[in-house]
Order: sequence, then C-alpha cells, then structure tokens
Amino acid sequence: MFVNTQKPRRPLTALIAALCLSLSTTAFAEEALTNKQGPTGDGLSNNLMVAAAWKQTAAENKALYHQAFNIAKERVDAALKKHKKKDKPLAIISDLDETLFDASAYWGNLIQNNKDFFDDAVWDKWVPSNTIAATAGAQDFLNDVKNKGVEIFYVSSRDQGEKTFEYAIANMKALGFPNADAEHVTILRDSSNKEPSQKNIAEKYDVVVYLGDNLNDFQRKYYTKNVDQRTQLMEEDKEMFGRKFIVMPNPLDGHWMRAIFGESEPPANDKNREILKKAATQSTWQP
Repeated sequence: MFVNTQKPRRPLTALIAALCLSLSTTAFAEEALTNKQGPTGDGLSNNLMVAAAWKQTAAENKALYHQAFNIAKERVDAALKKHKKKDKPLAIISDLDETLFDASAYWGNLIQNNKDFFDDAVWDKWVPSNTIAATAGAQDFLNDVKNKGVEIFYVSSRDQGEKTFEYAIANMKALGFPNADAEHVTILRDSSNKEPSQKNIAEKYDVVVYLGDNLNDFQRKYYTKNVDQRTQLMEEDKEMFGRKFIVMPNPLDGHWMRAIFGESEPPANDKNREILKKAATQSTWQP
C-alpha cells in the first residue's frame, strides 16, 4: 500500500501559490498585449533605428541635401540667365517636412519611447514645440534664391487642428525662412493633393523647380497603392528628376509606405511588422 508521507498543503499556502500564478499569467498577457503595439523587450528590435541613426549621424544624409540644393541652385541660375522681362516671374515651390524641416528629434522621441511606426498624437504635440531643425543647406539655399529675386512658395500637408497654419509659420520663422506668410505658404489640412495649389502658382509664375521628399510632392499620379506601378510611373518621368523635380532623402515615412501597407501611416502591430519584413526581403539571397 502507498503511503503519502508529505504533509497536506495548507489552504493559505495553496491560495498564495494560486494568486502568484494568476499574477504571473496576467503580467505575461499584459506584456504580450503591449508588444503588439511596440517592439518587443527593451526596444532594441525597433524597425526605425537603422534609418533614424542614418538620418541623425550619416554625413551622406547631409551630403544628399547639399547635393539637392546645389542642383536646384544651378537650375535657378540657368533660368535667370534665360529670363526676359516679358516672361512670367520665376519661382520655386517646396515642400516643408523632411525637405526643409528636419524632424529627426521627432523620430528619436518615438524610438526612445519604444514606438516603431509614425504616431500622429506624438507628431501633433511635437510640431508646436517649435524645436524643429532645418535640413542641411536649406537656409543658405532659400536665402540665395530670395536674394536673386526669385519667388519662393511653400506647399505642405499638415493637420494639427485650427492652429495648423500658425504652427507651420512659427516653425518657419524660428528657422529664419523667407516668405513665411499667407501669400507664400499653403498648408493643406484635408488633403495631400498638392497639384491644385501648385497649378494655381504656375499660372502666374514660371516654376523653375519643385522640391520634396515624396513623389507626391511633384505630381499626384504617383499617389498609388502599388509598389511596382509607383516605380513604373516614376521611370516614365526619369528625365524630370534633377531637372524639374529635386528629391530629398527620407527613409522613415512618405507615400512609399502607402504603396506597401495601403496607407501612409499604418498602425503599429505585428501584422504590419510582418508586411514590412516581407517588403524588405523582396530580393533575398538564398545560399
């Protein structure tokens, strides 16, 4: 006959053990839920880090901005040499965010707080803090264009509520950008389609160059949800880049994201992390 020599567990001990198990299970479940919204663990797997580190530290990033502004300056100088009094006045049209504004501090905040996708709520708090920086060469370029008598217009898409325009002007003035006024600045709150505003400007001015970090900054036709189609449309206009369209580097956000996810600002979840990984491994070496 088997005899159990162990003392029976006391009811209180059993209750404490059950409670500890329950708390442990609950904590694990809560951690799993949290990880659906942000990178796992201490955030070292954050998918923004490589691009943000490049943006904040790489001399190549700044070199690309200088290169873009140098090309734009050459186009402006060439247009001035050909310009005649009877011609329409010359102008340039530029986007703001990540073209003239450097939002590195915003992306750094996301990573510091374990977020790995664009966060509108954080962006809307950061914009009015007026801690934005200028991209490399932006101030010198704009002042050069202004001093040569060429008009500068800004067309951007932002929405921080009723004070959206006020915030944008404050950002521009803080950096000393010329023409920071209602006559030269258009902020689109309800649409990312810049073509109507650009065409209105082009009716009165000969637009020498358009500057942007997003193909949609140049023509609306690039606003597609298909990666291959977007590339094909760009290739059709390849002669325009470096001549009429000046592209700035932006590996962190833009409508290239829309072509991958179907929306420009996809929510942070594991499904979208899987989609991002699939996009990053379209071309993969298999040993």
